[in-house]
Amino acid sequence: MDAPWVGCFLVLLLAAAAAGGTGDDSWSMQVQAEVRGMDGYPVVLPCTFSHPQHSQHSLLQVMWRQGHGSAAAILYRCTSRPGAATCEPNPQQDQRYRLEGNPREHDLSLRINGATLQDNGRYYCRVEVQGREHVSFEDKMGTRLRVEAPPKILAMSVEGGGPAGFTAVCRVQGSPLPDVQWLGPDDPLEGSSLAPPQALGSPGRYRTISQLRDVQPGQRYTCSASNPLGREQAALFVLRPRPPPPAAGPPPALVLLLAAALGTKLVLLVGVVVGMVQGGALQGVSCWRK
Repeated sequence: MDAPWVGCFLVLLLAAAAAGGTGDDSWSMQVQAEVRGMDGYPVVLPCTFSHPQHSQHSLLQVMWRQGHGSAAAILYRCTSRPGAATCEPNPQQDQRYRLEGNPREHDLSLRINGATLQDNGRYYCRVEVQGREHVSFEDKMGTRLRVEAPPKILAMSVEGGGPAGFTAVCRVQGSPLPDVQWLGPDDPLEGSSLAPPQALGSPGRYRTISQLRDVQPGQRYTCSASNPLGREQAALFVLRPRPPPPAAGPPPALVLLLAAALGTKLVLLVGVVVGMVQGGALQGVSCWRK
């Protein structure tokens, strides 16, 4: 009765050994489905892998790219040589990107310094083993990077005038896209005076423009932007329009100055003529006497 049990036990051991051997020759890669970061702060995209043991002594190349297909952009590339402590990046490598992990320890994690809203997207890590057999492995799902930012009011202005009236404009940035509210001298403003917000397309998809129609000169208006990360406010004062310039013709002060100048010239001219006449008469008398 014991012999069958011993035989079954040996079969299980052999199956386990075969499965273990297959695992040693297989590839696997683990990435995080989504990573959240804050605008202006560093963020790390985790990526680890396993590979056959014989590649421990091979030359490894690591690559990170953003996007998929023809629109993909290679952001980081480095080479890990056998026995080297670091992975050497290309000389032209953007210093904002750095390999946080060590490929010899199966860690390809990428660090992005000073993340911005433009870094939002999907990232893919890839490793290549160069030796007698050139093999590579890449995670097909990638990691979604979501950079968030509190509201920031970029600019405020007043447009229009004349019969159409004045319109206050508030340009806002943030992720998630901020909600914009206008505050008048006393209460929040609602109704027909508010124009629908305009969400801008890529790459400005994290910006919006809010307009307030029929603003009145001499009044103060406040733009308030908020999202789950915070709130920011900015105010503008609508100046009264300048009065129109006077009718055609020089201003009165200039007329007086011109009149005074002409009067002075006229007096001088009369004086010169009188002097010349008097001088000629005397000279004529003198000649007659001779």
